[in-house]
Amino acid sequence: MIDFQAGAFVYINKPYRMSSFGALAHIRYVLSKRLRVKRVKMGHAGTLDPLATGVLILCTGKATKQIEALQLHDKEYTATLQLGATTASFDKEHTVDFTYPTKHITRELIEATLPQFVGDVMQVPPVYSACMVAGDRAYELARKGADVTLAAKPVHIDEIELTAFDADKMQMSIRVTCGKGTYIRSLARDIGYALGCGAFLTALCRTRVGNVRLEDCLTFDEFPAWMEAQLKE
Repeated sequence: MIDFQAGAFVYINKPYRMSSFGALAHIRYVLSKRLRVKRVKMGHAGTLDPLATGVLILCTGKATKQIEALQLHDKEYTATLQLGATTASFDKEHTVDFTYPTKHITRELIEATLPQFVGDVMQVPPVYSACMVAGDRAYELARKGADVTLAAKPVHIDEIELTAFDADKMQMSIRVTCGKGTYIRSLARDIGYALGCGAFLTALCRTRVGNVRLEDCLTFDEFPAWMEAQLKE
């Protein structure tokens, strides 16, 4: 039997178009109601963008003390990039702002370009991100029309693999393993810049955090039955 109030880990496949906090709030509500308590202590180990899906580790009770350590674990993502255009948020949250020619783009060019992003690199986070700027979230300032400038930060990317390229649609898919603080949206922007055609994310899934894989995660629909099973063991 799992003692959720004392401390436990819950692995959730975060739904599309939901914030990480929104996913946490939903699970906390279901769990608190079942345990008949006002509010189960809960936190998550690593934010996912609303337009991303995948592994979200929730920690309850004393397990929340391990959040910082969990955030240091390496992560794996799968992503699809649309070439030939850019958006302000580097994904589909915003509409296309600029378009670029793509006649020069080939699979060979992409495969020759990707290695420059492997290793220790400097990366500028997206303006539409949760980075703090003088006490405010960058995305909150950006949405108010403020001119936000973020400094480049060192990140580590272990591997980038091209898994698909559609020359007709000008879309490419990649698998990325990386360390803490890496923004795949920023990686998409930088790849597009390096290719000379612009790019933005059309799909993003976090498939692994440390040893926790997507197949280990529960959907919202699966969580109640799983929770009941843990409480009856």
